[in-house]
Amino acid sequence: MTEIRCVRCGQPGPQLARPPLRNELGERVHASICQRCWDQWLRFQTALINHNGLDVRDRPARDFLTANMEAFLFRTAEPADIDTSQQGNISWSPAQ
Repeated sequence: MTEIRCVRCGQPGPQLARPPLRNELGERVHASICQRCWDQWLRFQTALINHNGLDVRDRPARDFLTANMEAFLFRTAEPADIDTSQQGNISWSPAQ
């Protein structure tokens, strides 16, 4: 397995076996994000989906997740907060 220097954590780590998405962002993730940080993103993504009740078949939900993926992995912005004190009372809409 190839090692890369991850742009998120700054540490050397195992490279993903293949790009996680079939687009430019997937290639960028593959080239510069280690497996450990990708695994952290997958856990955070699951929490975002569950917390916000996202339907990933909807374009606005996918756009929301893509923006948060870039923010989380490349630190381009702050990813969305998950307010666990509101568990069960959150409804997401694209207007948020």
